[in-house]
Amino acid sequence: MLARLDMQTLQNPQACVDAVLARVGKRISLTTPLGLGKPNHLLNALYERAKRDPSIELLIHTALTLELPKGKSLLEQRFLAPMVRRLFGNYPDLAYELDRMAGKLPANVRVIEFYFPAGKYLKTPSAQHDYISSNYTHVARDLCARGVNVLAQQVCAGVVNGRPMLSLSCNPDLTLDLIAKMRADEKSGSAIAIVAQLNDQLPFMHGDAIVPADTFDVIVDDPHGSYTLFGPPKLSVADADHMIGLYASTLVKDGGELQVGIGALGDALAHALVLRQTNNALYREALDGLSVLRRNADVIGRIGDLAPFTLGLFSATEMLVDGFMHLWQAGILKRKVYDDVALSRLRNEGRIDEQVTPELLDLLRAARAIRTVLTGPDLAYLQHFGILRDELSYDAGSIVARDGSRVVPNLEDPAARAFLHAHLGSTLQHGAVIHAGFFLGPPAFYAWLRNLPEEQRKLIDMRSVTRINQLYGHEEIDRLHRRDARFVNTSMMITLLGAAVSDALEDGRVVSGVGGQYNFVAMAHELPGGRSVLQARSTREVGAEVRSNIVYNYGHTTIPRHLRDVVITEYGIADLRGKTDQECAMAMLAISDSRFQETLMNDAKRAGKLRPDYRIPDAQRANTPESYERPLARWKARGAFGPFPFGTDLDAQEKQLGAALRRLEAATTTRPRLARALAQAALHGWPGADVEPLLRRMELHAPKTAEEHLYARLLAASLRELI
Repeated sequence: MLARLDMQTLQNPQACVDAVLARVGKRISLTTPLGLGKPNHLLNALYERAKRDPSIELLIHTALTLELPKGKSLLEQRFLAPMVRRLFGNYPDLAYELDRMAGKLPANVRVIEFYFPAGKYLKTPSAQHDYISSNYTHVARDLCARGVNVLAQQVCAGVVNGRPMLSLSCNPDLTLDLIAKMRADEKSGSAIAIVAQLNDQLPFMHGDAIVPADTFDVIVDDPHGSYTLFGPPKLSVADADHMIGLYASTLVKDGGELQVGIGALGDALAHALVLRQTNNALYREALDGLSVLRRNADVIGRIGDLAPFTLGLFSATEMLVDGFMHLWQAGILKRKVYDDVALSRLRNEGRIDEQVTPELLDLLRAARAIRTVLTGPDLAYLQHFGILRDELSYDAGSIVARDGSRVVPNLEDPAARAFLHAHLGSTLQHGAVIHAGFFLGPPAFYAWLRNLPEEQRKLIDMRSVTRINQLYGHEEIDRLHRRDARFVNTSMMITLLGAAVSDALEDGRVVSGVGGQYNFVAMAHELPGGRSVLQARSTREVGAEVRSNIVYNYGHTTIPRHLRDVVITEYGIADLRGKTDQECAMAMLAISDSRFQETLMNDAKRAGKLRPDYRIPDAQRANTPESYERPLARWKARGAFGPFPFGTDLDAQEKQLGAALRRLEAATTTRPRLARALAQAALHGWPGADVEPLLRRMELHAPKTAEEHLYARLLAASLRELI
């Protein structure tokens, strides 16, 4: 149990609602964090109050609203229900989200979001109406311009240096900037309320996430208010995803910086990097056997690396995903950075390491980080970074030791130097290996964060998104931290000329949101050695049809073509930076699925972007799933590139059922396919003992209705195809 705050707090959310109404009145313009940081009990109490009282105007500004998986069909519902009970425990759904999805939001409530769970609201008009398209770094500004007057966040409590403190834990990303802006509005006469609810399940995170209790006007400390954190189970990683991750892993340089996106492609990259570190021989065999080096030797040689990580990586990432946990555990994520220009420059030049030596004082003096005759601020600086021990104090121009001995700290005085050398620390302190804005992940990830020894957890510095996603205001130190940066993100589609489609469809419907992708792509172009790496699967299935994710042109783009950089599909790497339009088109054709290459090439020729006599080289005309699926099986047999490279929260039955349900879904997308599936089910006859336990798990072992009989036969046939 985390330490409780020694202060007066409210013990239930309803009392907090009363306090909010007393402070700001009945027009509540609320902001609450994206994802995990929402205080669900408090938000539900506020929403229920607004439902009962139509005179309350409630505007909810947020993003990534999470909802327990429920399923649409009978099969999905029966598959999910036991798993959700096991994994999500007592997580309370948000009442406003349930009503929004049911089309039952009252007229006095609006939900305005700037980022969606991917694809969830494509057919939800209210969500599409009330979407704000904004770079993540601009969200705090835009929300304050909309008159936000209430901020509500889930936090946890702990003790830091003997003082009770709060941690913003999973979501300092926007909260830190919003609080600063809202407090400024308060000084100008605006009525505001900044409130929090404690949840002991949150990991107590350090860095800028730690704030004093008086940061908030009201804190809800309900003894029964803690609940299970929303922890979505791991998705399976397909063969195409593994190929993309393998290609991306060759571009990450030892001693560099890494940002990774969410989902299966992020897992695939983390898995390939772990393989590169822990079994480099097998990793290189896979690169050879899958023709990765043959196809991309030039770009890998210029900007990549294949060796294990000696210096290790640092990460400055918007979202801290559980892939970083695996990189940490494999000894990859270990390069410490320090929030000091002089120390960072000396570290990058290889002139110092983490060990404190007498020479360090001279190096810092030469860098003008400290004075020749140390002052009080100089002593504080040296103690903060562990260069001098905390037992020293400053008094009237002298440094005083605990035993009372003192010296005028002139670094040119041999006696003073000897005194200071006797009180040197051992290693540099207050470093970090991760800077992150927010996190969300599976239950094992939260448990790892909670159970990390405090000194190691302090190496994860949670920060505001404006300190993560952009260089402005802290450019010098970020340039030193983010050397050889690789910002790896995912796109839905890429045009032949290098523009990326990542957030919306060409008719304007939003799939997810811009988030921080544009920020990171633009930043990559500003950092020496920095590269943006956009990953995209080359194709997708729409019903029974396979479509290309590489298109000649598209009516909406997230990343404009003038910011084109590195693109990766399962067929290779296209380095587009500084290339002509014709060179870009040729490079993108080389990593497109061969079923669509001819059409794409002809589109480019008609637009005058490819010379009329251009012909796709024969070596690039075999880009088919079979070209990598068969050779990949060789390394699967040796324990690499499996569907769950980092394990799964699904049990053995759920893994079998999940695979069968995906197969069944693909087999019934059209009427002809459904007819074939029904015929196949009829051939198999009534399900036998071989699949009975799995049908029992789905409550289909003794079907009572015609619908259950049909589903039992279809599912049994799909299961038998996999057994």
